[in-house]
Amino acid sequence: MSEDGDWAWDASLYAGSARFYRTGRLPYAQGLAEAVRSSLGLDGAGRLLDVGTGPGIVALELAHLFNEVVGVDADADMIAEAAREAERRRVSNVRWEAMRAESLPGDLGTFRVITFAQSFHWMQRDAVARTVHRMLERGRGRLVLIGAYTRSGIDAGRELEHPSVPRAAISTLVERYVGTVRRAGAGSLPHGTPSGEEEVLDRNGFTGPSVVTIPDDRVFTRTVDDVVASVYTVSGSAPHLFGDRLAGFEADLRTLLLDASPSGLFSEQAGDNGLRIFTPR
Repeated sequence: MSEDGDWAWDASLYAGSARFYRTGRLPYAQGLAEAVRSSLGLDGAGRLLDVGTGPGIVALELAHLFNEVVGVDADADMIAEAAREAERRRVSNVRWEAMRAESLPGDLGTFRVITFAQSFHWMQRDAVARTVHRMLERGRGRLVLIGAYTRSGIDAGRELEHPSVPRAAISTLVERYVGTVRRAGAGSLPHGTPSGEEEVLDRNGFTGPSVVTIPDDRVFTRTVDDVVASVYTVSGSAPHLFGDRLAGFEADLRTLLLDASPSGLFSEQAGDNGLRIFTPR
C-alpha cells in the first residue's frame, strides 16, 4: 500500500482468521451470480480471476459462470480453506494460488473477468490496476469491484426478533486488549484503508463504473459462536493480535454477548450488495 500510505502488508494480516470466515461472515446476496452473469453478458465461457479471494467464497459462488476460475490470495491458510471447500462442493473448475496481487500476472494468462470482492483496498492499488489491465481479454474483459455488508449487518431501522449484535461494545472490548489504534498485521492503520478506487482505476486505464445494485433484505439469526467468529474475521481483531491473552478475550467476549442476549441469539439485517464494473480503455 506504499502508493496510498505508509502501511506495508505482511503475512500476519489475517493470521488465524481463515477458519472463521464461513460462519463469521454474512453471505453475499442470493442474486449475486445472476447479477454478474446478466450485467456482463456471460455465456459460460471464459475465465475468472478473483483477486484477494480469501477462503474462496465469491470464486465458488461464480464458478459455474466460467470455464475456469482462479482464486488468488496472499494468505496460505485462506487458500487452503478455499481448496477444502471446493473439494467438499465438488467444484472442479477452480484452481487456487497463494500469491500476492502485487506478484501478478505470474503465469496465469488472460481473463474475461477479474473481481475484487472487498479486497482492493489492501493492495498497492496503482501497481495492481496496471497489471490486471494487461490481463483482461481485449474487447471483452471487465474488472468488477464487489461491495457487500458481510463483516456485519446494517441498521434494520425496526425491532427484530432478537437483539442486535452489540458491535460498539465489542469494539470497546477489543480496544481494551489490543489498544485504540487500529492494528493491521504487524503494523497499524490509524486512518483506515484508503478510498478512491474509481480515481485509481481511471488513472490506470479504466473507464466506468457501471453500477449494479443487488437487493438483499434478509434477516439472519446469529448465535454467540457466529458473532465470536465474525470478530476474528476482522483484521483489527484477528486472533494473532491477542497473543497469549486470546483465551481471556474470548471469555470476556462471550460474557458480553450473553449479557446482551441471554438466549444467545441475535438478529442481523443484511444489506444490498453492489457491483462496480470497469472497462479497460
